[in-house]
Amino acid sequence: MVAIKAHQAGNFLKKLDPRYKALLFYGSDAGLISERARDAVRFAMGTDGEAGETIRLHDEDISADPDRLAVELQTIPMFGGRKIVHASMGRRMAASLADALSEPEHLESFLVVEAGNLKPSDKIRKIFEGAASTAAIACFADDARDLASVALEVLGARGISISKDVQDYLVARLGSDRALSRQEIEKLALYADGQAEVTIEDVDAIVGDASEQALDKVAIAAALGQAGRAVREFDRSVAAGLAPQAIALGVQRHFMRLYRIQLALGEKGSLKAAFKMARPPVHFKLEGSFTQQCKNWPLARLARANTLIQAAIKRARTTPQTERIVSERLLIELARMVAR
Repeated sequence: MVAIKAHQAGNFLKKLDPRYKALLFYGSDAGLISERARDAVRFAMGTDGEAGETIRLHDEDISADPDRLAVELQTIPMFGGRKIVHASMGRRMAASLADALSEPEHLESFLVVEAGNLKPSDKIRKIFEGAASTAAIACFADDARDLASVALEVLGARGISISKDVQDYLVARLGSDRALSRQEIEKLALYADGQAEVTIEDVDAIVGDASEQALDKVAIAAALGQAGRAVREFDRSVAAGLAPQAIALGVQRHFMRLYRIQLALGEKGSLKAAFKMARPPVHFKLEGSFTQQCKNWPLARLARANTLIQAAIKRARTTPQTERIVSERLLIELARMVAR
């Protein structure tokens, strides 16, 4: 039985044994699931020594082509290297996985699966825990020690230090969701860029402050396909003193939240239940808006949007003189994705 507990996941992935052909990431923290799945893809690529290819699959892909997963898992890259299939599990994907993993040791491709909070009795979890060449990795909410490590990692990458007192204060203001917490810490690092050390005043100014409401207005307008409104809210936020990069990070955080809600919807089958599982839960006054946003953004489209957002944030960071133009263009492109 290969069941990796939450606290063992980091070391397990860094020393990934070549005998493993497939990994399942499950638990209550969707952000941590996504982060560790990306780590697994990166580490798996590194074990081969050659450039390969990564195929991203969602439930919609299996609905359109029921044999797609099996075919991808049994074919090798045309130009060599290692092939990795990165799948998000929904109802159709679960059924396809059960068939494809009858003999996991014979897979030609390496499989990484993101799932929800699976019970020990769930069929897919039992399959991954039962074979010698597969493993199931638990991903549950971070504790204070984990969040402190993320803060040291993100701030340290920019050469910014943080005292133990300020670190404790920061962790106390963060939630339990890994992705949201990392976004808050990255926002703080961007705000404090150029400083030697983060202060309590910096944390008060940027982590969970009143500007979140302004950021939500920008992101929600883009998610509803309202390009003009999104740009107007963006301009108001910039005029109020928010950095365009901070606004783009807020948009990214919102779309990651939509992604987690869609994953919860696939698991629970009910938007009401998915809204309650969200962290923070969707306020009842916003349920109508979020219902429409979920209709606008199925998982496959959200995956494309998150790739677009990440690329825009990178461009804004590397060419800060154009960050406003890049951020505005991002909002318009996201709104147009809804229209298309």
